[in-house]
Amino acid sequence: MDRLKLKAVLGSHPHVQAVKSGALRSDLFDLDFVEYTPTNTAFKPMVREQAFDVCEMAIVTYLMAKAHGKPLVLLPATMLGRFQHAYALYNPAKGLLGPSDLEGKRVGIRSFTTTTGAWIRGILANDYGVNLDKINWVTSEDPHVAEYVDATERAPKDKKVLQMLIDGELDAVLGETSDNPKLKPLFPDPSAEAAKWYARRGVVPVNHLVVVTASLAKSRPDVVVGVYDLLKRNKLQMGVATTPDLVPFGIEANRKPLELIVDYAFQQALIPRRYAVEELFDETTRGLN
Repeated sequence: MDRLKLKAVLGSHPHVQAVKSGALRSDLFDLDFVEYTPTNTAFKPMVREQAFDVCEMAIVTYLMAKAHGKPLVLLPATMLGRFQHAYALYNPAKGLLGPSDLEGKRVGIRSFTTTTGAWIRGILANDYGVNLDKINWVTSEDPHVAEYVDATERAPKDKKVLQMLIDGELDAVLGETSDNPKLKPLFPDPSAEAAKWYARRGVVPVNHLVVVTASLAKSRPDVVVGVYDLLKRNKLQMGVATTPDLVPFGIEANRKPLELIVDYAFQQALIPRRYAVEELFDETTRGLN
């Protein structure tokens, strides 16, 4: 059987470098990498056109794509996981602000459907009692999934939400970091807050996993397993994982974070129902660990 050539997009993560450089290869296929910077700019063409065979994808984008019947299949291979508390900022020139003070405020976010935004909103709602519906959301980008109806206020075309925060036009911003001295973290000690959250939840918030097209999954399930195995080999080559493991591989290792982000996405009306973890995968990828 001829070797397949697969068009692929993965970010420049340390645990995929050997695969991206070609130092680690498969006997079944070659990966033809297309570079997108930042990686999230590849999500829209993957969702809307299935532009690649293999693509890194934010988990909330995938959940929404699934809800709208997009022909994509998830692999339990985490490309990016991180604690989210550092990705929320406010401008103290407008007064002191903490996570419990956001109701009635103007809060910016690149797109309402970003995964980091969904994680932080979930934390605000479930750990700080914030009513998300009482926040005035301001966005600067469309959702990756075209069918989602975005009811947020749209920022002026020439404005980024971070600049609007610096200029005093917003009270806070989610999903961004900055070393601008005018801005402060919304969570006063983000590392300490993240550590407390992890101790309580036992979950690493996963942001990006990997998807393949449904056509590839249907026609060559062996290749899909091969893609997963190749990525896993690269991760294992990196040696001892951090504790907690920020890039978990396998269904069981990802079960708790997937259950929680499904819960948050449903609470925020990004998806129509709570999916069981097994529903997120197909008959091939459901067995991957």
